[in-house]
Amino acid sequence: MTEKPRQMHLGMFLQGAGHHVAGWRYPGADSGSENLPHLIRQAVTAERARFDMVFLADGLTSSEDGHPSQIARLEPLMVLTAFAVATSRIGLAATASTTYGEPFHLARAFASLDHISGGRAAWNAVTTSYASTGANFGVQHPAHADRYAIAEECIDVVRALWDSWDDGAFPRDKSTGVFVDQSKRHVIDHKGEFFSVKGPLNTSRPPQGHPIIVQSGSSEPGQELAARTGDVVFTAHQTLEGAQVFYRGLKARLPRFGRKPADLAIMPGFLPVLGGTETEARDKLALLDGWADQSRVVGMLSDRLGHDVSQYDLDGPLPELPVSEQIQSRARLLTDAARRDNLTLRQLAQMVATGRGHFVMCGTPEQIADRMEEWFVAGAADGFNVMPPYFPGGLDDFCSGVIPILQQRGLFRTDYEGPTLRDHFGFARPPNRHRSSAMQALAASAAPSLPARLRDSHISKTESKTET
Repeated sequence: MTEKPRQMHLGMFLQGAGHHVAGWRYPGADSGSENLPHLIRQAVTAERARFDMVFLADGLTSSEDGHPSQIARLEPLMVLTAFAVATSRIGLAATASTTYGEPFHLARAFASLDHISGGRAAWNAVTTSYASTGANFGVQHPAHADRYAIAEECIDVVRALWDSWDDGAFPRDKSTGVFVDQSKRHVIDHKGEFFSVKGPLNTSRPPQGHPIIVQSGSSEPGQELAARTGDVVFTAHQTLEGAQVFYRGLKARLPRFGRKPADLAIMPGFLPVLGGTETEARDKLALLDGWADQSRVVGMLSDRLGHDVSQYDLDGPLPELPVSEQIQSRARLLTDAARRDNLTLRQLAQMVATGRGHFVMCGTPEQIADRMEEWFVAGAADGFNVMPPYFPGGLDDFCSGVIPILQQRGLFRTDYEGPTLRDHFGFARPPNRHRSSAMQALAASAAPSLPARLRDSHISKTESKTET
């Protein structure tokens, strides 16, 4: 059988006011992260273009100096439930915190979304970087290392809860009067360092088995977590070379967890600014940049560096700053860009205002497609998280201009091949760990004559597959 050619995966990163801090001011732009009809229209457009998923980021704080898309916004899982009704095939991804969320609630919420959408849910599992979040929950914000330790345990518990019931546990057989088969029910009885969860989950096993797990941490513990538990990684890079180094390094971690490179999709974010010519696209970006409020974007830069830089000369270089307990990987990316390109603080703040450190591509549809193909073929990406600078025009331009070129080159699908998000990515549906364990025990008891060494080898391999 001929192997299917590799194709890109595309996420549509939806920000209600556009990704550029001034995107909402662009002529014809619609906006509002609480404007549900507007948000639904963008999800429908992305599905029509055959995107793998639409993605809603989230945070648990607000700031008057924050991005217009983030100051006030709806709870993302409720928005995705509305998307599930308005669409039929596109994946639905949302951010939820492992630090400020309980595993039982997280497992139930994403299992419910997976059921409602027919197998299209994805959880962007984040540790929550900003220290100010703790004040909204009456707790001290954990240190960076502690947040990742919590995340490791939280994700494991959530996945175990998704396996609380075997497939077919609810026969609802009227002739026998059996509504639920209790032999297919599993109590996880977890007692760990951070969580104690009895189970089972009061939601049946999700259509995907496990909803897709997305991660975006690029620090050392973030990459380890992604290599062990992630299906998709959202990341940020300013150069092809930097993206290649990250891609190779993260993929190289997978074999230690019994996984293959194809088991994890790496999708850098990028902000496309399109025009009839490259000059027209750059003029459009300059117009948007000119509308950015400099007094506010310095605060956004400070957030992403983890240090207040407002007291420094904005036309001077980025000062030497200690490692932050907030967004370590993004702070490092911005610092590297400032040193590499000799950026002033003002210029660095504008980079954050434009795309928060993500790569910005200006050009014609052909030029944008060329750059995407270059990164994809050169081993820098399995796809991209597309960040339109404003809506609906920025998304419409990408869908009508770039998508057809990618399709003509055989780099992107012309139609969906299956109903679930796992189908879009080509990921197998994971077996239920409890049922697999029972089958292993049965196999071992049925073949007592096998040498212990071979028996143990067989079980070890089965457990490895189950874990993945």
